[in-house]
Amino acid sequence: MRYNLRLFWRTFYRSFFASKNTPARLTRKRFLFLILFYLVWPVGSLVHWFFFWLDDILFPAHKTQPIEKPLFILGNFRSGSTFLHRLLSRDSETFTSLTTWDIYLTPSVTQKKITQLVSRLDKKYFNNALHRALYAFDRATLGKIKIHPISFFQPEEDENIHMHIWDGYFVTFLFPFMEEFPDYIHFDEALSPQHKKRIMTFYKSMLQRHMYATGKKYFVAKNPAFSAKIETLGEFFPDARILYLARNPLDMLPSTISWINYARRQFTDPGEGYIYIDEILEMTKYWYRHPLQYLDAHPSPRYLILNYDDLIIRPESVIRGFYEQFGYPDKPGLPIIIDQAVKETLTFSSDHNYSYEKMGFTREQIVQIYADIFARFNFDKREEFVHVKQVELDM
Repeated sequence: MRYNLRLFWRTFYRSFFASKNTPARLTRKRFLFLILFYLVWPVGSLVHWFFFWLDDILFPAHKTQPIEKPLFILGNFRSGSTFLHRLLSRDSETFTSLTTWDIYLTPSVTQKKITQLVSRLDKKYFNNALHRALYAFDRATLGKIKIHPISFFQPEEDENIHMHIWDGYFVTFLFPFMEEFPDYIHFDEALSPQHKKRIMTFYKSMLQRHMYATGKKYFVAKNPAFSAKIETLGEFFPDARILYLARNPLDMLPSTISWINYARRQFTDPGEGYIYIDEILEMTKYWYRHPLQYLDAHPSPRYLILNYDDLIIRPESVIRGFYEQFGYPDKPGLPIIIDQAVKETLTFSSDHNYSYEKMGFTREQIVQIYADIFARFNFDKREEFVHVKQVELDM
């Protein structure tokens, strides 16, 4: 495992000394974020890497931990992957995932073991007082974010785990100096074999640590960013099950533009309006076409291409279908799990408002840009796209 110190230095330098006329210009808001970040993150990284080292001494068996039939949910952002991921994670007898807590606070085996011990002591001697306090803190902080439901204790996109080596697409949400970064958007084709191996070796080790510490059998992850690395994913996880979700570009594109702008604005102060349009267009086109081309060229019962509309219209039938296809055990209580997940999603109040006209697009342009995707999935080319304020099942 190797930390990308050069990239860490470059993002630091650009942030303080070369950010003029960039989305991460050094305003008061940005300066306060940077000071807080550089006070906390380097110390946290040293702690995590100390525990990674300790894992090798105390729990060396994690290095040979098998990862049997892991399920990876791919597709563009805003295509239903979070809804499906969190629904499957409710089937805790079958699946486990990395939560926000796992990713950022306890990525090592040793940290997880300490947390498990503290949890048992809290339950036995303190009537879950610490548990209740943590959940109250969670609701008062991450629970206030409305565009995408986030919680320390909910499964999250584990592309975030690459923050610990400072070598992944999600680093760009904090430091959007795209010219400094490797071309993660075209991962399979753009990165060298050595670079891809470094990143994926670290990722696999993180999954092995998690599976070893939890004792669970099957891992499920949703990673839109893995759409760009589907070929490499197949090399590192030859037993993987891959489920690709496709959503109508008329819905996906404006939702993705809105979400990425919202997410990066939490850490930057670029001014008004939608930016990153060219980046997002190139990303979404590639994240449709590259994985679909790979799956078409490698037909297998371990792979499934799924239309977002089918998932939303008949979730139980779809989920039971790929449980059987992928060889996961039947779950008698699945209808209850699905019903609860849908009800909770429908009660989530999103402030995700967008319209592709305000982003500079017409319906005809979007249909033309993604013409092959509309043709393949027979997506509705509706004549009008009404301004959207809705609860989305893809959050």
